[in-house]
Amino acid sequence: MTRYYLLRSALGALASAGLVTAAACGDSRETVTAAAATGAGTVSADDHVQADWRVTLAPLPYAFDALEPVIDAETMQLHHSRHHQAYVNGLNGALEARPDLQGVALEDILAQVSRLPEAFRNHGGGHWNHDFFWNSMTAPGTGGAPSEALASAIDQAFGSLDAMKEAFNRAGGGQFGSGWAWLIVNDAGELEITATPNQDNPLMDVADTRGQPILGNDVWEHAYYVQYRNRRADYLAAWWDVVDWAAASARYAEAMAD
Repeated sequence: MTRYYLLRSALGALASAGLVTAAACGDSRETVTAAAATGAGTVSADDHVQADWRVTLAPLPYAFDALEPVIDAETMQLHHSRHHQAYVNGLNGALEARPDLQGVALEDILAQVSRLPEAFRNHGGGHWNHDFFWNSMTAPGTGGAPSEALASAIDQAFGSLDAMKEAFNRAGGGQFGSGWAWLIVNDAGELEITATPNQDNPLMDVADTRGQPILGNDVWEHAYYVQYRNRRADYLAAWWDVVDWAAASARYAEAMAD
């Protein structure tokens, strides 16, 4: 129930008790004003809280300039406030037309995206990917190191951490056009590197290689072009300085516990 309708209900009770006028409890879209003695104040019907199923754009977990000099503040502001917001808006638009999916976990939607309108793949993927991306990074020099379990798995799968980074960067650099590079736990419970086009991700049933993402890097040009221009390789190499290994290690532990 929205704040507007909660307020109407409360005002109705007050009107019955003779504490406010009946006009204050009407159904119009005009501003609803409670008596000053109630402390309810003035609330516009257009100021109501959106339906619970609507997705929202969460604030970044750090300041726009927190990742400098690896990623500049202008890029972060445009990327988060414009690009990510557009995916949120698009996903909400798609959900408007599908009441059966309202309130369904986004991961569950992505798992069946091949059977859904394209907007869920593009905007649902864009929203999930970016939330994951923001929470994969931290200020330069504060990211720590992989946990013992993750480090051991990396060594087993790739030979060393440096070899894994090189393979990851090749996947990102080799992605034609826009897309993402991923470190995942695959269905066999092993670490693997993959890449996806556009806003696809390894959770989707359209992905060539499915799995649980541990790290993901955005290689759309809007992620790096202000600072790096067309030097995607430089961006990929620098990105490791802002990787949050505590977050990656926690994801790995969760994936292996499933």
